Amino acid sequence: MTASKDEIFAKLRKIDAPTITNVVATYPKNPLCLGLYNPWTENWYTDTSIRCIYPEMGPVIGHAVTCVYGLPDPNFGGRLSFMDVIDALDAMPKPTILVIQQKWPPELMAKAGLAGEIMVTSMMSVGCIGMLSNGPSRDVDAIRKLDFQLLLGGVTAGHGEMAVQAVNVPVSVGGMDVAPGELIHMDENGAVKFPADRAAQVLENAEKMLAGEAEHLARLRAAKTAAEVRAAGGAYSAKPKA
Repeated sequence: MTASKDEIFAKLRKIDAPTITNVVATYPKNPLCLGLYNPWTENWYTDTSIRCIYPEMGPVIGHAVTCVYGLPDPNFGGRLSFMDVIDALDAMPKPTILVIQQKWPPELMAKAGLAGEIMVTSMMSVGCIGMLSNGPSRDVDAIRKLDFQLLLGGVTAGHGEMAVQAVNVPVSVGGMDVAPGELIHMDENGAVKFPADRAAQVLENAEKMLAGEAEHLARLRAAKTAAEVRAAGGAYSAKPKA
């Protein structure tokens, strides 16, 4: 019987982000790797500019809703608001992760504490479970109680006037390019994306890869010499012959 989306997501939340990246694209010569992206030339996972605020939460996964925030533009004023972001979250299959690309002048980039407790609570009301942003946010003490994950460029206490510049457009956050509707899997290691229609395959291959790693680790833990480590083989190779 085919697993439901909820069942697939529940199992993916038990798998760490590095294992997901291994399956998505990291090891293209491995038969368990789907090879969805060129590992080095395409931007499909986040870099060191992104920080996980609640590592104790473990992995989360959701459909990406994207937006761009920046300074108010008098030529663009009044066209979009945070309610347009809420509407986009409401319309997307659940659960969702909001991916915000912050575009500020360099002198403001590290000072815009964008989404606080009220924004996050509003987002959660329409099925959002986490946020990924290249800039800082705030109220992390209050949000910690909400079971809502944050991966951010940092944390700061305040901000000035700001505006929504675009909703559900391609964005780039922390070295990862994201389109609306893609799946985002993220934990304390960072975030990785992949197409929503590959979720079942990613899960199946990740579970097989973890089983192979467990066998390899067992052989390594039993090893006492360099020869025995060599004989244990690679993590994704066939089991050594007796």
